[in-house]
Amino acid sequence: EVTLVESGGGLVQAGGSLRLSCAASGFIFEDYSIGWFRQAPGKEREGVSWLSTSDFNTYYADSVKGRFTISSDYPKNTVYLQMNSLKPEDTAVYYCAAVWGPVVTSLPREYHYWGQGTQVTVSS
Repeated sequence: EVTLVESGGGLVQAGGSLRLSCAASGFIFEDYSIGWFRQAPGKEREGVSWLSTSDFNTYYADSVKGRFTISSDYPKNTVYLQMNSLKPEDTAVYYCAAVWGPVVTSLPREYHYWGQGTQVTVSS
């Protein structure tokens, strides 16, 4: 069974930091590309950052570039999202997702597997 489990969310003041974790199991981690997404109340789910298995490069939405860092620990089957200089507009439920193959996309519909999400709240 494929599972993705996010953790690390919480309440933080503006300017603070959080590190989210996405622990994966049930599939060959190295064969999949992993993305982080977020969804704020009343808004569509949007791509935040993603890591492709094709070139192991990392990609970021413009809104988080320079503040967020995605990384992976393959022996642990875990992908992280380090979030610095957090802003109130970063408040959302954050999800990790996986898609088979060397896919580079921020489109949620392209991803096959999803975690349950973790809440991030940034107070002003």
